[in-house]
Order: sequence, then C-alpha cells, then structure tokens
Amino acid sequence: MSLDVAPTARAGRAGAEPIRVMLCDDSLAIRGAISRMIEAEGDLRVVARVGNGAAALEELRRQKVDVVILDIEMPVMDGMTVLPQMLRADPGLRVIMASTLTTRGADVALQALRIGAADYIPKPSALAIAQDSFREELILKIRGQARLRQMSGSASRLVLNGAPPPAHALRPAGRQRPAMLAIGSSTGGPQALFTLVQGLGRNLPVPVVLTQHMPRSFTAILAEHISRVGGMRCAEAEHGLILERGAIYLAPGDRHLCVDSSQGQFRARLTDEPPENYCRPSVDPMLRSANTATAGRLLVAMLTGMGHDGLSGTRAVIDAGGTAVAQDEASSVVWGMPGAITQAGLCHAVLPIDRMAAKIRELLQAGAA
Repeated sequence: MSLDVAPTARAGRAGAEPIRVMLCDDSLAIRGAISRMIEAEGDLRVVARVGNGAAALEELRRQKVDVVILDIEMPVMDGMTVLPQMLRADPGLRVIMASTLTTRGADVALQALRIGAADYIPKPSALAIAQDSFREELILKIRGQARLRQMSGSASRLVLNGAPPPAHALRPAGRQRPAMLAIGSSTGGPQALFTLVQGLGRNLPVPVVLTQHMPRSFTAILAEHISRVGGMRCAEAEHGLILERGAIYLAPGDRHLCVDSSQGQFRARLTDEPPENYCRPSVDPMLRSANTATAGRLLVAMLTGMGHDGLSGTRAVIDAGGTAVAQDEASSVVWGMPGAITQAGLCHAVLPIDRMAAKIRELLQAGAA
C-alpha cells in the first residue's frame, strides 16, 4: 500500500482554515507534481498522498478531507470502485476525478459524475503536467468545490443568521416567445448540465444549442451522457445539420458552433475561426449567430464557468429583445460566466441550478408566438 507523508502545510489566509486536499494517484511523480502546485497556494493544504483507493479510505477514516483528487486507473482499488465508498464514508466530500485525455478516460470520468463525483479534470502526461493551464484549472476547481462543500454545510447557519441571498438587478423577459434555447457552460458545467437536462425533460418546443468548454476527446462522450440522463436526444453538432426542436446540439471540441437560418429552418455551422475569450468552442459566437438567426427570439441559459465568455453575446441578445437566465453563485463551482451577465444587469432570473429548468420551460411558453 503506497502512502506518502504529506509535507508540513503552510498557513492559510489569516483567520481561515486551509482547504484540506487528498491526492490519490498511483504515480509517485504525478503525486509529487500536483502536491507542489497545491502547496504553493497559501489557502490549500495537502493532508495525504496515496497510491490507491484502499489507502484513500484509510486516510478518510483518520482525518478530515475537503477535496479529493482521484485517479481512475490504480492497483489494489481503482477510482470507480472507491468513489461510492468514499461518498458513503463522507457524503459531503467533494471528489474531482483526474482523467486521461482519451475517449475511454472521458467516458469513465463522466460516469463518475453521474454516480456522485463533483467534477473532473483532464490529466496531461507526466511531462506536460507542469503546464500553467492545468495548474490554474486544478486550483480553481479545488477552491470552487471546497466552497460548495462549506456552503452546503453552513446553509442552516446562514438561515439562522438571517443572511438573505444577494439581490441582483433583474429585467423583464423578452416579449416574443423564444425560438431557440442557447446554453453556455464551462468549469463545473457537466454536473450542472446533467441537473438541467433532467429537469427540462422531453418535448421541448425549440431546438437547443450548447457550448461547453471541453477538450475534443470529451465532447462526443458528454453528448452521449446527456442523452442518457435527460429526456432529449443530444449529439455533437455537424456542419449543415438541420436543428430540430426537442434536441440538443453540442459544439464539438476545438470548433465554434454557429447557427444559420434559411427557408424557415435553423442549421448548424461549424467554424475553425480563432478562439474567443481564449476558448474554442466559445459561447459568444454561438450566441451572436443564434441571435441573428432567430431575430432576437433567443433564450440564453448561462451556467457555471470561469471568465466572461458569453457576456458580449448575451448583451447582443438582450439588445435584440431576447431573454437570459443565469445560475446563481451558491450553486456554481465558479461564478464567472453567469456572474458576468448577472452583474451587467442582463438577466431576467438568477437561480440555483435545480430551479433553472422550470423557469426555462415557463419562458419557452411565454410571450407572443
């Protein structure tokens, strides 16, 4: 059984306990590299580094852990075997699956989300793991998941203290009934998407276009999992494909999804144009094109994600008479994308993820046809 002694943690921010992280990976080199990234942050502490799931369970019995970075393929006990046991031992534990950039890795990671993992992170090779992009995404997800754990554990205390949810300036919904739903999401998005599509059910009266920031090897697998958990068919968009109502069309990894209109039909258009907001696919080109194709009859749903991708596109939608709703901060892993359109005063509603579907269905039936 492989177990490393965690280094002495540096102090977190003054007055705040550090976030306690466990690393579970059978590669000593990967554990060391990730541990150094985490320990460089003053508010994070690595409390255990283990090489398999059995050792991770032992550590959970011995000490408190907030977030686990869990590899999938390990000896003795692999990630998928230990995940449900971890969640039974500590139902509030936040587990981030570390998945290889392969089709199989994507499939297993998304299966893990469906059985209780909080998030996933694509794991580069040992040679590429020092990349800034991986480090930034990892730290962001650790902090976001720890915040969600803390907020869920302190919800009753917040109610007792009488702390109301933050107020946001909201605007009326557009007057015309939406002809399309456009969803944007990024960090923490797959889990939020599963919740949303389950709530939306089947027989939606409009087509749905979706941009999720995700590697090329993951998007086709994400589409399959969305189809399994929701009532609607979901598939990667194909260039020139007619967009049918009651179906979801996902932007393929590394290509922008745009929408055209001709002869009363909507069609997908895929482009290799440069990234926007450092992203390809990006939410903004999807929203701009869908806004033009629908003549402003567009409903935007912005889910958890870092940055502000989708802000300029949503502004164009609102200026044309459309409507936008956003996931609230309390249920978001990162309140970047939904926070940007909320703080810009573009939203008709700002809601927890488990209440967004009902609002979307209501808006799709409202207004003049």
